[in-house]
Order: sequence, then C-alpha cells, then structure tokens
Amino acid sequence: MLDEESICRLMKRSKRVSELLQLQSLLLKSCLLEHPFLISKFVLYASSLSLPFAAAFFQSLPTPPPLFAWNTLIRAFAASPTPLQSLSLFRLLHASPSPLRPDNFSYPFALKACARSSSLSLGRTLHSLSLKTAFLSSLSVANALLNMYAHCTHLLSARYLFDEISVRDVVSWTSIIAASVASNSPFHAFYLFRQMKMQNHNPNSVTFLTLLSASTKMLHLPSGQSLHSCILINGIQFDVALGTALFQMYAKCGKIHDATLVFTSMPHKNLHSYTVMISALADHGRQKDVISLFAQMEDIGLPPDSLAFAVILSACSHMGLVHEGKSYFDRMVRVYGIEPSVEHYGCIVDLLGRAGLIQEAYDIIKRMPMDPNDVIWRTFLGACRNHGCLPTLDDDLLSKLESELGSNYVLTANVLSTCASWKDASDLRLAMRRKGLKKIPGCSWLEVKS
Repeated sequence: MLDEESICRLMKRSKRVSELLQLQSLLLKSCLLEHPFLISKFVLYASSLSLPFAAAFFQSLPTPPPLFAWNTLIRAFAASPTPLQSLSLFRLLHASPSPLRPDNFSYPFALKACARSSSLSLGRTLHSLSLKTAFLSSLSVANALLNMYAHCTHLLSARYLFDEISVRDVVSWTSIIAASVASNSPFHAFYLFRQMKMQNHNPNSVTFLTLLSASTKMLHLPSGQSLHSCILINGIQFDVALGTALFQMYAKCGKIHDATLVFTSMPHKNLHSYTVMISALADHGRQKDVISLFAQMEDIGLPPDSLAFAVILSACSHMGLVHEGKSYFDRMVRVYGIEPSVEHYGCIVDLLGRAGLIQEAYDIIKRMPMDPNDVIWRTFLGACRNHGCLPTLDDDLLSKLESELGSNYVLTANVLSTCASWKDASDLRLAMRRKGLKKIPGCSWLEVKS
C-alpha cells in the first residue's frame, strides 16, 4: 500500500489533469479521501494545474475539507481572472456548519480578491468582520486591508486604518503610500515616505516602484532623481519592474539619455521593458534606435506580442516610417500569426494618412474584418483634411461616426470644404445646428517655473 510520501511524490510529478484524475481514483480506492494532509496537498497541486478541477474535487469530498484546503482555493481564486469566486468561498467557510472558520491567512487572501475586483463594499464588510473576530490585530490582515483600500482609491479609510496600526512594517508604509498615489495625492505620498525614513523603516523595491509612478505622473524630475539616489544608497537591486519604472520616469520627464543609460544597465529585461523603451524612444523621435531596439528584442528570443506591435506601428506612424510600418504589419500577421486588432488597423491607417496615401488608407479600412471604430474614421478624415484629398466614400460615412458628437460634424464639414464640396459642408453644419450640437473647444496646459 502506498504511504503519504509516495502519494505526495506522485502529486509532484503530475503535469496533466488526467494524471490527477488517476490519483483521485487511487485516493478513493485507498480510502484516503478523508486524510486531511493528503487532501490539502492534492488541492494545492491541482489548483496550480487546473483551478476548475481543484474546485470540483474540493466540492466532491465526502467529509468537510481541512482549513488549509479552504485557504488554498481562496488564495488561488483571488489571483485568478474571477476573484469574486474567492469571496464566495470565504462566505461559505464563514457560514460552514463545521467548527472551521476563516483565520489570519483567509482574510488577506479574501481582501486581495476585493482589491483586484475593486469591491470596496465587500472589503469594508471584511474590515468589520475582522474587527469582530479580533483578526485585525494581525499585521498581515491589517496590511491586506490597507492594500485593499489603496486599490479602491479610498485614501481616507486607508489613512484611518494606518493610524490605528500600532506596530507597522515596510508593507504597511508602502500600502499607505500606494493609497496616496492611487488617490492622486502624490505630495502626500512623498510626505509619508519622509515620515517612514524618520521612523527608521527601510523602503523596499515596491516602495520605490510606487513612488516612481508618482514622480512620473507629476512629471517631476527632481523627485525621481532623488528616488534614484535613494535606491542606490539603500542597495536595492534593480529588478525588471523597478528598472522599467525608473527609465520610464526619466523618459517621461524628457531625459531620454538617462532613460537609455538605466535601460542598458538593467541586468534583466523582459518584453514589457523593451516595449516601454521602444515607445519612449519613439516619443523622442529616435528613429534608428527604435528600429534597432525592436530588432535586438527579436534577436535575443523575445517574440513581440500584440502590444509590442501596436507600439512599433504607432512609432512608425509618428516618425513617418511608411515602408517600415508596412513591413512590421505584414510580419505581425505572416511571421508571428497575430490577428490585427482595431488598434493595429488604426495605427496603419494613421501611418498611411500622415504620408498622404489617402486611397490606400481607405482601402485598408474597407478590408478590415471588423467595423472601423470612430477613432479610425476621425483619423482618416483628419488626414483627408490635411492633404486636401477626399476619395469616393460610402454614402453612410457619417452614420458610422458618433452622430451625437459635434466634432465629427465639424471635421467632416471641414474636409468637404477643403475639397470644394461647399453645399454638402453647409448641409452638415445646418444639421449640426438643428440637433443643437457644439464642438467642445480644445485646451492645453503648461507649467511655468516661479
């Protein structure tokens, strides 16, 4: 007869659901489906292979599952695309007829599900429940609550809870800083960071990652440079996420050379970091560097995804690289088998439109397998206006635009006027007035140094 150790070895070696099904049969034949340790281990391994299978096994158990198995499933669903399932399990555990109840591990997993689903009301319910059951005294539960309030951008509740925590750690400080950043209070986030250092709490990479996002949002280079110095002084290792946040801050603040230096010095890079750097170089008009970096990404074995192609196509559009843009669009479909999305078609229409290839852009629109959205039509009409060229269009063109958006009427009328179709332009403006539509004036802002 197999012992516990042998069965655990078989679980570790299982790579497919079919193998887990055989193990389940073995447990059933061996009368081991009431063994708490083996049940817990089976749910743990099953949830990493197939969450639906793990849930089905969990529900089919002849006896109440152990608490570890409950927590394993709650945690797995909290990290899944359906985090609300985690809260359903938590509710079942809380109302279970067995003596088992949620513990200090259950609450953080359930609160993570609230954070990921932005369920503030459910998070507050868990807050109240943790007070009643005295689990709020656990720092891990309190930190999970802070994180939930941060994700739900409810700074007031986060600050109140933070002030109630008597013993804080780096996770507590980072969570309240994140809540400030998420609630568009970046200056308060930096105030908390100074308080954190004054109380001798050493920030970690997540703290700096959060603060760098605040510097990037504010486009405040001095604070970003100060954070860079702190990272070096504290000996924080540049992982992919932190390095990407740092060079993105420099790029957004106009320091593309510093951004390039940080990117080059990163020991590890992934597809996301390459995509962000390509976008940054394109924003600064570095044509050769954009093409070179995209090629380098492919050479090291990082196949570009849909987002990477959207970035490179947008870059080609803004830099006027028509031949290169067409080539990337073709390779995306032919080499990488990526089905073009509306965004990809929008980029290629913009690319052709900017280059004055109006008829070719219109042909692309007509060949699209999905209906072009309002943005594509406005991009196309804008190109027609800029180049004073209007091909023969479908009669129902305006019906494909948002009929209640005044700017669409103005743009179409301007195109018709440019092409000397005065009567059609006049009719459009008259229809616009009859509907009471107006074009919202554009605006811009700038920061003046005092």
